[in-house]
Amino acid sequence: MNTIEKCESLVKNIYSQFDASHDFQHIERVRKNAQNISKEEGIVRHDLIELAVLLHDVSDVKYNGKEGKEKETAILNQLDLYPSDRQWIVDIIESVSFNGGNEKKAMTIEAKIVRDADRLDAIGAIGIARTFAYGGANGRKLYNWKESARVDMSEQEYRLKETSSVTHFYEKLLLLKGLMVTNTGKKLASQRHEYMLAFIDQLKMETSEEY
Repeated sequence: MNTIEKCESLVKNIYSQFDASHDFQHIERVRKNAQNISKEEGIVRHDLIELAVLLHDVSDVKYNGKEGKEKETAILNQLDLYPSDRQWIVDIIESVSFNGGNEKKAMTIEAKIVRDADRLDAIGAIGIARTFAYGGANGRKLYNWKESARVDMSEQEYRLKETSSVTHFYEKLLLLKGLMVTNTGKKLASQRHEYMLAFIDQLKMETSEEY
């Protein structure tokens, strides 16, 4: 069993405990996105990208709180990695999260690829499905057209207030197209963004009093 296979076997049990928005199918889709972007972005460390993708949601505070980093560290301790490569992976993971717009800058091409790959899975049809899966698992309303989307939030404000699933579109999903950093990510995000806009228009029509 090589390092990537070992990492995959270690993370699968963790992701099996999350809801459908962040399960191992999410990881598989992000991995495919990363592979597609990598083909167009030149020479990269594919091994580090794979490991970062596998680990990037193990530390998600939505599911783990402060224990997330402990799980990530425990897995990294079981992998045969050079210290420099381990830190590289940690840096990639830290740059992935949106954090209410308080993201850490992606400094390497590998970090940019993983971040764009993850954000592609947050938009389009799959992004819509994941948003409502997470909202349903956490008792959120489907929509609240009177609710205003927040801007200039702190990370804490972003995570603590429970808004409707549709409001989350305006606070995150519809912003991601403009935050893509690779050329491939930008191209792929454009069509998915338009799909979300069409979905919201349709949802507004179906939920209006005149419908």
